[in-house]
Amino acid sequence: MRQDDGDRPGAEQTEGGAPEAGGAAGDGSEDGFRRSAAHLIDEALGFLFPAALRAAADIGVADHLADGPRAPAELAAATGTDADGLHRVLRLLATRGVVREDDRGRFALTETGQALRGDVPYSARTAVLMLTDRTMWRPAGELTRCLTDGTSAFEALFGMPFFDHFAQDERTAAVFHVGMAAMSDPENALIAAAYDFPKAGTVVDVAGGHGGLLLEVLRRNPGLDGVLFDRAHVLAGHRLGPAAEVAGRWTTVEGDFFEAVPPGDVHVLKRITHDWDDDRCVTLLGHCRRALRPDGRVLVVDAVVPPGNAPHQSKALDLMMMASLAGRERTEEDFAELLRRAGLRLSRVLPTPTVLSVVEAVAA
Repeated sequence: MRQDDGDRPGAEQTEGGAPEAGGAAGDGSEDGFRRSAAHLIDEALGFLFPAALRAAADIGVADHLADGPRAPAELAAATGTDADGLHRVLRLLATRGVVREDDRGRFALTETGQALRGDVPYSARTAVLMLTDRTMWRPAGELTRCLTDGTSAFEALFGMPFFDHFAQDERTAAVFHVGMAAMSDPENALIAAAYDFPKAGTVVDVAGGHGGLLLEVLRRNPGLDGVLFDRAHVLAGHRLGPAAEVAGRWTTVEGDFFEAVPPGDVHVLKRITHDWDDDRCVTLLGHCRRALRPDGRVLVVDAVVPPGNAPHQSKALDLMMMASLAGRERTEEDFAELLRRAGLRLSRVLPTPTVLSVVEAVAA
């Protein structure tokens, strides 16, 4: 689907990954325009890879490759799909190293593709299904509307804002919350280890979903208690109960973070602020400020957009936020201003081994 630019004769990589045309950049030569056209057309076809990835995840094809390579006809019989169509999907996935084809025409999972299985630790299958769900996919195709109208494309397509749609569509809500948990699981232990939590006190995981991050924080810090704060229908799926090592150290609290949040020594907001516009974030962070105990801290765990134009996942997520929600990914300066408006002061930004950073704030 997409050639490796480094394999193209005479191609040179720029900071953003696009090849420079032969000769001086922007020299206006016919050959330069030809190269530019080929590159842009190649890039425009890029949406077909996540489409193929979604199709493979949807039918669970990776689970049928757990025991070794299989022919497309076998896989089609096992998944109830068309053999020719499945072969073509697998062929595209092979160009990105998700599967590989042997000399007998059989496909096998690569190390890169293992997490597409649903039965492995840190399975990405439900995260892939969430990120390519129609609630994300369709608004992305209407990104021009965001530019011309200055608003999310979601409401025009679905008739209501993103989270209101959840309240009326159980299928969408289930896809989102299960997918977010799958997206978060590989990050949580790394984030919990990257920050020096206090020895004692209460950590409030604001809109903490199913509790994956709070669980890892409590596991690593036996002197801490935890509060998992979210809507009732989300808390119904939490995973804190079976964890014996945190027994008796956690509770759940139902509520709306735009109205109030429970008191605590550390308030954690992971992948929350990027869902909302600045004014709504200031309201939320202001509630955290008022609920913060003396010497407490607010931890905004989110992607921080780095300066420059080098590739970074936050820049893609930023367009998803623009298309489907009302939020955005933010720079360090953006976070500092939000926190200032909420009566907080940014004290430091700690990178983690994930795409997320810990933006630490204290009372101003």
